[in-house]
Amino acid sequence: MNDFQQQTLSHAQALLDNGAQAAPVWLSELREQGARRFADTGWPTRRTENWKYTPLGSLGKKSFSVAQPEPALDAPAQLELDAYRIVINNGVLDRAASTQLPPEVTLFGEANAEQTAIIEKHLGRLADSEQHLFAAMSEALLAEGVLLHVPANSVLDKPLYIVNQVSDESDCLANTRLLVVLETGAEAEVIEHYLTASDASAGFVNAQTEVVIGDNARFKHYRLNLEGEAIHHVGGVFAELQRDANFDGFAIAKGAELMRIDYGLLHRGPGAHVELNGVYLPRNKQLVDYHTNVQHCVPHCTTNEVFRGIIGDRAKAVFNGRIHIHKDAQKTLAELSNKNLLTSNKAEVDTKPELEIYADDVRCAHGATVSQINDAALYYLQTRGVSKSQARVMLSFGFVNELIQQVANPAVLDYLMPELAQQFGRDTDLLLLDGDSFE
Repeated sequence: MNDFQQQTLSHAQALLDNGAQAAPVWLSELREQGARRFADTGWPTRRTENWKYTPLGSLGKKSFSVAQPEPALDAPAQLELDAYRIVINNGVLDRAASTQLPPEVTLFGEANAEQTAIIEKHLGRLADSEQHLFAAMSEALLAEGVLLHVPANSVLDKPLYIVNQVSDESDCLANTRLLVVLETGAEAEVIEHYLTASDASAGFVNAQTEVVIGDNARFKHYRLNLEGEAIHHVGGVFAELQRDANFDGFAIAKGAELMRIDYGLLHRGPGAHVELNGVYLPRNKQLVDYHTNVQHCVPHCTTNEVFRGIIGDRAKAVFNGRIHIHKDAQKTLAELSNKNLLTSNKAEVDTKPELEIYADDVRCAHGATVSQINDAALYYLQTRGVSKSQARVMLSFGFVNELIQQVANPAVLDYLMPELAQQFGRDTDLLLLDGDSFE
């Protein structure tokens, strides 16, 4: 057992000891279960298929501290939109920065009897701690979480905007949990925004989200991982769709010292649809890893998944997209696309799109590409008076702009455009590190 595991179990035991009397029975049992599974699960190595290209050796030697209540932070820029806002600093709720919440939203520790029953029924069911090491860690260290429960045929009148901030004051361990339950015909929009006070902000973020989407319910979800380069972030989004349910997701990540995001989406009812778009933009020596797993268990469901990445400098990206068509999932329509642009000969991407099909009446397609900036397009822009460095910026940005422009929320789009302009503009003259070009 490495230092990170020992430290995590020590924090978990302290949480159990300190909260033995105050914590409800279901929470204590969940913590005990998570700690037990975390202790019993082996640490991923290069021989572990799901972690083959994302080594965790350096993380095993790290030391992180549990944050103190409501630390004071210099708040980075947030989205400007009319929304219910929850601000979490170093894993702890900042009440002063949060807005008043509607009846549909509550903290786990403040849930009434009905809400507690919903939490007990669903929490930990989709983010399977037997399969996911860091889901087990999330359960072991669970101190607080957010529940969004929208009753049948109701609509959350404003988006729920959850801001997860990490300061640069210490190597904190921020453990966050979100549970979304949409009853039949319900609708909601959630924006999860992860950011840091500066690029130097360090720490470990474990952020797990579970979503239960009832019959004919609609869920729109944004996951914006825009943290600094020194952060370690492991997270997951796990959703279950019933009959005619709709999951519309958008993910973006700039990269970090270690960033791993899992998507586990499960078609449980006929007519369900998943739309998932993603963009990743690691540079310098950053690492970003997306693992997606969409399972079609019933007939007449559809999935459209598109991820694009721009990898520069000495950065590394990993994309593993899997669509599993079970034997009863006839009349499935599923498409998976992953395209990557390398702007340096030191950049690396490991992409693995997978289709596993056990039904015979389906229409499925998958594909992946890895390319460089097109020399002909670069030359064309230069003949029109565009500098070579600026032409590289334009072609790089154009590679992902199609997905960015599909962002439906205007406030999210307005926030991302200057962020991306800064990301690319900052590299206008140094898209490639010293001599690392393809020329």
